[in-house]
Amino acid sequence: MRFPKLGSRKSIVVYAATVVILTIIYSLIFIYLARVVEHQTEHADLITAIYWVISSMTTVGYGDVVLTSNVGKIFSVLVQISGVVMIFGLMFPLVITPWLERTIKVILPTQAPDDMNDHIIVCGYNRLVETLIDELKDHGISFIIVEDDEHLIHELVEKDVPCIFGSASDEKVLENANIDTARIVIANDTDEENANIVLTAREFTDVEVIAIVEDLSNAKYLKYAGASRVLSPKSLIGRFIGKKAVDPFVNRLTGATEFFEGVSIVEFPLYPKSQLIGNTLGTSAIRERTGANVVGIWKSGSLSFNPHAGDIIKDNSVLLAIGTTDQLSELKKLTR
Repeated sequence: MRFPKLGSRKSIVVYAATVVILTIIYSLIFIYLARVVEHQTEHADLITAIYWVISSMTTVGYGDVVLTSNVGKIFSVLVQISGVVMIFGLMFPLVITPWLERTIKVILPTQAPDDMNDHIIVCGYNRLVETLIDELKDHGISFIIVEDDEHLIHELVEKDVPCIFGSASDEKVLENANIDTARIVIANDTDEENANIVLTAREFTDVEVIAIVEDLSNAKYLKYAGASRVLSPKSLIGRFIGKKAVDPFVNRLTGATEFFEGVSIVEFPLYPKSQLIGNTLGTSAIRERTGANVVGIWKSGSLSFNPHAGDIIKDNSVLLAIGTTDQLSELKKLTR
């Protein structure tokens, strides 16, 4: 049998109808076997038959009503197996799991506080946004994250970070984020999704919209869509690396490339006596000790933009970090 989309009302109705039909068919077969094959006339009634079928399908099997003939035993096994399939193979994926998923979604935050205004709406969450959040908190600027990943929303809720669940290209979601009273909207998703976010935001207001672009060739399309500014992290990092080739580190913090206002990205080589050498990124607790975020690390001649807590910092490693001047200066001390 082919069921409709999981969790839909139609699929639940089809499932319930199937259970009822099977129960009736099994009950009629039970009555026939009890009366004709096994001569258990005291059990050959509809109520007892339904009782036996449900007990067998749910594998409860109280044992007070039993078919003893070979045909009866085979039929009993068939009912039990079909019951296991109906309950564990179909009821959970068709009814229970979708219901639980809908229940979980209901408790996810979907509305910004009514009194939130002059705030920044950040559409999409990643490591770069972590640094931005720290800066916004330090400057007392209100903000809210819009994210359609349930797991990320749960993490943000646990961290007490203002957020709402939903797609930022959805008009209702942006309305729930109080876009009418927002200061800035930052589109930080894929280039295609960012274009949709910009277009949707422009339908509401003339709020400043900053788009983060992955492919610099798409920058013009985001501007056509209505983005006030387009930023390319890869381009900023590329300019920084080019500057780094002709601007070696000295005792002061140089070679910094500004990412957002007050937030820069800097490359830190490890010096021979640095206390970080030999430790992992996780055990080094760089963010906890300095406030700066490591967003990349040079390993074996290649730059990884997805550093893991288990990555070991070696004497030939180079860290790429984002933070304020003070935070980056503290990190610089650790690399010396």
